[in-house]
Parts: sequence; structure tokens; C-alpha cells
Amino acid sequence: MEETSKKQSKVIVFSTPTCPWCVIAKQYLNKKGIEFENKDVSIDHHAADEMVEKSGQMGVPQLWIDDEIVVGFDQSKINKLLGL
Repeated sequence: MEETSKKQSKVIVFSTPTCPWCVIAKQYLNKKGIEFENKDVSIDHHAADEMVEKSGQMGVPQLWIDDEIVVGFDQSKINKLLGL
């Protein structure tokens, strides 16, 4: 039996409060009704280390959508990965 609804992707956003693209990315996900976990790397040093270790990048925002990493607000890639 096939499942009719698509499973929500696991989305983690690594951001800082002063990053305008981080704000845009989170607003976009909210507008689309996508649930996500926000990790503020300016205060969560463990999350910052995890982000750099996995992606090799220090820039934010980073969106981890399931096993894919999107660095920056790449709307077309985000849409593709989320099936929007």
C-alpha cells in the first residue's frame, strides 16, 4: 500500500541573528509550511563545529535537508529537495 502523503523532510537551518539571508531562508520555510530546527551558530558552538565539519563551509545560512546540504539561500535547490 502506497503512502499518499509525502514524508516531511528533516530540515535543520544553521543561522545567526545578524544574517539577512538566514532571516529570508527561515521566513521562506515558514511561508511554505516547512517545519525546521534552527541552530544559532553564534551561541551554539557545538552546532557551529558540526556545521563546519560536515559541510566544510563556515558560511550561513546552511540548510540541511535530509542528507543534502544547501549553503546560502538557493531557492530552486531548496524547492527541489523539498518537492515544492
